[in-house]
Amino acid sequence: MADASTIFLGKSSKPETLQLKLANRHGLVAGATGTGKTVTLQIMAEAFSKAGVPVFAADIKGDLSGISQAGKSKPFLHKRAEEIELTDYDFEANPVIFWDLFGKAGHPVRATISEMGPVLLAQMLQLNDTQEGVLNIAFRLADEQDMLLIDLKDLRALLVFVGENAKELSLNYGNISAASVGAIQRRLLTLEQQGAKNFFGEPSLELTDLMRTTRNGRGYINILAADKLMATPRLYATFLLWLLSELFEELPETGDTDKPKLVFFFDEAHLLFDNAPRALIEKVEQVVRLIRSKGVGIYFVTQNPADLPDAVLGQLGNRIQHALRAFTPRDRKAVKAAAETFRQNKKFDVSEAITQLGIGEALVSTLLGKGTPSVVQRTLIRPPCSRLGPATRAERKAVIESSPVSGRYEKRIDRESAYELLEKRRRKRARQQEKTETEAAAAKAKAKPAARGRQRQSATEAFFKSALRTAGRTIARELVRGILGSFKR
Repeated sequence: MADASTIFLGKSSKPETLQLKLANRHGLVAGATGTGKTVTLQIMAEAFSKAGVPVFAADIKGDLSGISQAGKSKPFLHKRAEEIELTDYDFEANPVIFWDLFGKAGHPVRATISEMGPVLLAQMLQLNDTQEGVLNIAFRLADEQDMLLIDLKDLRALLVFVGENAKELSLNYGNISAASVGAIQRRLLTLEQQGAKNFFGEPSLELTDLMRTTRNGRGYINILAADKLMATPRLYATFLLWLLSELFEELPETGDTDKPKLVFFFDEAHLLFDNAPRALIEKVEQVVRLIRSKGVGIYFVTQNPADLPDAVLGQLGNRIQHALRAFTPRDRKAVKAAAETFRQNKKFDVSEAITQLGIGEALVSTLLGKGTPSVVQRTLIRPPCSRLGPATRAERKAVIESSPVSGRYEKRIDRESAYELLEKRRRKRARQQEKTETEAAAAKAKAKPAARGRQRQSATEAFFKSALRTAGRTIARELVRGILGSFKR
């Protein structure tokens, strides 16, 4: 069996193990639905935890939550243990922390808008280049004016400000169109309706809480409830990429270590790359390539190796391949491509073996001492010590309440940020405008009596002038009549 420096995965003609000191060289767990990928993830998480390595994994179907409970004796489990000569097989629970972006099935997970940044946020919103440019301007403006971007209302308020001052801002930052601002606002509204409002805010996740160990030295297994999150795959993929980026930015360089600081399982990994722009794929490649120097191992879990870009696939040194089906020409091409990624075994045809593997059976190749891959072996995967299947609602609740981070993230904090600052500015402008209007009205009112006086005087003068003109005309007529009358006589 495995010693303290290795993880026992199962048995072929010999024990198949993963060396802890090479576990940060990343890995792949692949296979069609129902072939045993989740159980493989489960036994690996258990083993890392026992070795004192914290684990983070997404629970796509809810089945992985059973890792928090001790398994129950079942004939097929004991049979598998006997087949692979696992003599010390027993059942036990694992130290688990449940997380949930929606705060329902675990401790709330939050990040601020500023922490997410414009690049990942643009990917989440599926913005085009022009719209992403406007978003970058908004972030730049927030930095220059010391406005914190914490939640969605901060970003919406900032975009309103950008839209209202587009003409002035365009002179300094480039063209800002009302159409682009409107498009971003609509995408934000859709994202909010999908539940992202719960994710953006404070207190934001402290990475150290993902890297906890128990008093007896076991690594905590962090389980992200992702069954509902999968309804918004863009949010799921962007969150996990953000988490990797944060780990890369914050963790110090470690060099070669005896074991990883953290192992990260990225289930349904294809979601990260589906329709992703080239710039984002390049960022993933960079993070995967460099983060191992921070002591973090990343294991992609997906149905087919072809789901991953070649540049990423080439960095995954430890591989466990469950069965693939070959019903169509495209399927057969995928099987052949998967087989070619292994160091071939002369004792069997790898392409043929991939299509014949049973449930709980896999082709395994891990890195050897010098970092070269081992010859691929057809392997029976070991049975888990924890429960197969989900934890009950009551069991999950008990784990959450006894968690080392219980009560730390449950209450949302809403401190002064961009929304509040812009509201203050708006109210100040409104008060200033009201004051200006009031002063103008007062000045107008003060001027009215004098104007009316002048109008009355002018009217009086006009009356007397009119009367004089009338009298003058009357006298003139009388004189004319008198003169004419004299001529007549």
